[in-house]
Amino acid sequence: MTLSSAPLESTVWWAHTSAANERLLHLLDGGELARHSRFRLQADRDRYLLGRSMARLVLAERSGCAPEKVTFELRCVSCEEKSRAGAGGRDDAPHGKPVPTGAAEGWEISVSHSGEWVALALTRGVAVGVDVERVSDTRDLAGLAGYTLADTEHEVWSALPEADRAGAFFGYWARKEALLKATGLGLSGGLRRVGVTPPHTRARLLFWEGGAHPGAAWVSDLDRGPEYRSALAVLTDRRVELTVHPPEAAPALLRR
Repeated sequence: MTLSSAPLESTVWWAHTSAANERLLHLLDGGELARHSRFRLQADRDRYLLGRSMARLVLAERSGCAPEKVTFELRCVSCEEKSRAGAGGRDDAPHGKPVPTGAAEGWEISVSHSGEWVALALTRGVAVGVDVERVSDTRDLAGLAGYTLADTEHEVWSALPEADRAGAFFGYWARKEALLKATGLGLSGGLRRVGVTPPHTRARLLFWEGGAHPGAAWVSDLDRGPEYRSALAVLTDRRVELTVHPPEAAPALLRR
């Protein structure tokens, strides 16, 4: 079996916000503690704490080191592109996708949270992005769809029965943001530039306009119940073997 034909392993961990506990604060470094304290709402503090704690513990286990040996560097591809183009406007405050450094260098992670759920995705040596979105029909979906969906996507979405539009919209969003997060661009990359298959069909990247084209991408929906839409993107042309750890497994991980 050649490297290109060998399956690529990817892992997703789910955690419910009820698993957050102040005893996990010792897993955060100084900068992370400062950011944690700046969140005004307890729910935001819990989601951030869970995301960083799970990431550090899983990476420590995979790397065979103590959690404090796992460090992260925040990387914003959008700012890097602007800098190369001489456009300026770079935000000097640390932001962007967390890239494992130190003992965990070589691993790739992505963290997402919405409502009461936190997701962590992990791969080795290949970029990954995960997104979870809480479905809400109280928002201005027509307005959001105008700057989120490409023209062809908007046509498909508009033709759906009204009762199906909220779920479909957030299904589109989750697939697109997972891809943008995998590239390191995030939402600043622009959701309309990414074209994906409709949410009621198998997830697939159809087109990518502009720079930072991923070349190859594997996309899959993740099941988090009827009130959420979630997706995973791995930037590879290889077959992906996905392992999903349910939220029931998170407390044991967090006790380690």
